[in-house]
Amino acid sequence: MSTEQNAPTATTEQAATAIRKARGALARYRVLAIITGVMLLVLCVEMVFKYLVPVQAVIDYMGWVPFAHGWIYVVYLVTVLDLWAKMRWGFGRLTTMVFAGVVPVMSFVLEKRVHADADAKLAALAQRYGA
Repeated sequence: MSTEQNAPTATTEQAATAIRKARGALARYRVLAIITGVMLLVLCVEMVFKYLVPVQAVIDYMGWVPFAHGWIYVVYLVTVLDLWAKMRWGFGRLTTMVFAGVVPVMSFVLEKRVHADADAKLAALAQRYGA
């Protein structure tokens, strides 16, 4: 017997379920990538006002930003791991997605690329399985 005959094949229903779950993970990732990117930019502005142009009123008002970005980044990491696992990408993609949350503007750029790649892969799978 060949290995192709022993390999399990996905049914249309299983493929549709997997594609639906992956699309949900992609949507969650997109939202958190944008929120994380915005919060990182706000954090950069806060750091400028704190260290370069010390304006005490702004510093007092924006003291919550580092904490908010930290917790949002943790949630972002969960969505990254979820999408990465569902899409079965390599470790290079995971590393890049993780770093995108700490490099200003990178999350916006990478989100566009990840969305395009994932959408193309899911569309090909949907066409292949008729889901």
